Amino acid sequence: MDPLSTALKVAASGLGAQSERLRVVSENLANAQSTGDAPGAEPYRRKTITFAAELDRASGGSLVDVTAINRDPSAFPVEYSPGHEAANENGYVMMPNVNVLIEMADMTEANRSYEANLQVIKQARSLISMTIDLMRSQ
Repeated sequence: MDPLSTALKVAASGLGAQSERLRVVSENLANAQSTGDAPGAEPYRRKTITFAAELDRASGGSLVDVTAINRDPSAFPVEYSPGHEAANENGYVMMPNVNVLIEMADMTEANRSYEANLQVIKQARSLISMTIDLMRSQ
């Protein structure tokens, strides 16, 4: 496989991984206030994503792959809200372990990585097109 095709394949795997990461972050943000529906019920638990490098034997390139989507085991913060439907006998409600600032930082990083991979694809396509044009002119 030629180097430009390998670059396209590597960047495409990066696009897929960052797209999945953005989906997980979006889900976390959407559920940042999702509490349980009964007293003592657990609220939404933050999801995390794990990546791994995977060697593509055909091209020799190192691709990225999503290996797992797990749940964050950290403790749930509690808030005093005695009128809430999920409040325990002391009036405390377990809130999701989602930190909006962390999720926004993850989203920004994933978005930038996605854009960088997109630029690699655009550049590789441009180089392929220029190579074809050079071959035609000879």
